[in-house]
Amino acid sequence: MQAQTQDRIRQVAVALGAAVAILGAAWGAGAFGGTPIEEAADGALAADATLLAPAGTAFAIWSVIYAGLALFAIVQALPSRASSTRYRAISWWVLVSMALNAAWIGVIQADLLSLSPIVIIALVAVLARIAVLLVAHAPDKWLDVVSTDVTVGLYLGWSTVATAANIAALAVGSSDASSDAGMPWTAIASAALAVIAIAASRRLRSRPGLAVGLGLAMAWGLAWIAVGRTIDPESLPMVWSAGLSATVAFAVPFAAIDFDPARRIPAGSD
Repeated sequence: MQAQTQDRIRQVAVALGAAVAILGAAWGAGAFGGTPIEEAADGALAADATLLAPAGTAFAIWSVIYAGLALFAIVQALPSRASSTRYRAISWWVLVSMALNAAWIGVIQADLLSLSPIVIIALVAVLARIAVLLVAHAPDKWLDVVSTDVTVGLYLGWSTVATAANIAALAVGSSDASSDAGMPWTAIASAALAVIAIAASRRLRSRPGLAVGLGLAMAWGLAWIAVGRTIDPESLPMVWSAGLSATVAFAVPFAAIDFDPARRIPAGSD
């Protein structure tokens, strides 16, 4: 299939837009002298703000996600990917997701916590749409698996956990409740995340990189919620709930892939 002018325009626009979005999001998250998210919005998203808040180390996953998005921006701009049906289907959506991530950070920095769940839910919806498109369009090379499937899986998995934490932060902040408020609902929420991981893994099992990326990111977030509940605010039920949910989120993608007869591995080395 021949590349068209609109393909070249898309490649350049997505590459430039991705660079701006990634740099803007990194600055808004605390890099380059920006205010860290945990210090914005009166600390509503700090590690000790709610029972669903992950310990601070959890946010290191953003470095991996941003690296993956940067790789995506580069790979989609390669001449050999200009006419790819896969990149045609997802590239604009990926750029929208990066814009929404930057918008979410901007909303938090502007102390508009009440708007943040709307933005992050929209982000998760866009990422879910991308995941569906990735299932519909098989990758051609291993490089495409890494730049698309693994990157989107990590991005979607972490954003899903972050959505639950964001909603909990809004609930606590809007009611002036203490940071340890919300039991047993927060335990139910962490269990619900495990259910989401199971359902997503079954739906995405034909794309191992996507399913495993999502499961690992969700397990990472849930594990750090469990770690965070061993310190302020302490909650043994949340340690167990989040810890067990993390174990499920980690295991189910591998189980689904192992028993999936439709598993497909791309050929080639590029």
